Amino acid sequence: MSDLRIGLIGGSGLGEALSQRSEGVAHVIQTPFGMPSAPIIETQWDDIAVFFLHRHGVGHTIPPSQINSRANIFAMKKLGVTHIIASGAVGSLREEYKPRDLVIPDQIIDKTHRPSTFYERAAVHVEFSEPFCPVLRRILLESVPTEQTGSAVHDGGCYVCMEGPAFSTRAESLMHRLWGGDLIGMTAMPEAKLAKEAEISYALVALVTDYDCWKNSPAKNQVTQPNASALLKEIIANLQEATQNAIELIRRAIARIASDPSRLKECPAREALKLAIWSDRSKIAKDEVERLAPLWINYFRPLIRLPLGVI
Repeated sequence: MSDLRIGLIGGSGLGEALSQRSEGVAHVIQTPFGMPSAPIIETQWDDIAVFFLHRHGVGHTIPPSQINSRANIFAMKKLGVTHIIASGAVGSLREEYKPRDLVIPDQIIDKTHRPSTFYERAAVHVEFSEPFCPVLRRILLESVPTEQTGSAVHDGGCYVCMEGPAFSTRAESLMHRLWGGDLIGMTAMPEAKLAKEAEISYALVALVTDYDCWKNSPAKNQVTQPNASALLKEIIANLQEATQNAIELIRRAIARIASDPSRLKECPAREALKLAIWSDRSKIAKDEVERLAPLWINYFRPLIRLPLGVI
């Protein structure tokens, strides 16, 4: 695929690590939804154009509820990004998903109340039964080192996305387990849904830091400051180790893509809007078509001609 461009969205841990390692051209992109979390860094990995964005901003100053996901995904689309591999720290809701493990989730439950669509002046309904790209997921799983020991990489899991910024109560954590949740996090939505609306394939590498609060531990049963500090230090250490494993996994996945980019032609998000625009296209306001041109202009030709420079 000559137009192949990979976006990397780094969350807690991996965001800081990759921002320190990513050197290249910094793109400051204005979007109809405001500015992205940070400049997007364009670089090359294995002769593939890679675009890195720190989801929480430079210095990790943007909390989950304030992340401008619409601007982040729109900016990626404007730069021609075709596929996104994202990362995010999560709590585990299952005994078998241990701290420091990585999980490649396949389902999601959205509990957030954030702006979750680009299309506010048209009826656009994307199919979202499989929120994570099956092709990207398979490539990530194939990229796990055969010699890897210790931390595991798990195939599949249901990610519960909560609003935050506070963590769950114990009752909520137990409820999420009853729902069928395997992981709890704060950032994958509406990011995954917006990527689908932008026809960008999206997969997530989840970094397990702890067991949330459903599982009792000596540190969590105490309220003394030394034990609280010990728990925090343990979570940070888990995140640091998981981050290094995630970086290695993503690098191997991009190398695998570089060796056979044709595999990505099968990603279903590439035509997510083909049957999703229910509005009569001739009735959608021209200024709205122009405003969102990077997302959907291919579905309006020859109905509309945009001036040079719009896209």
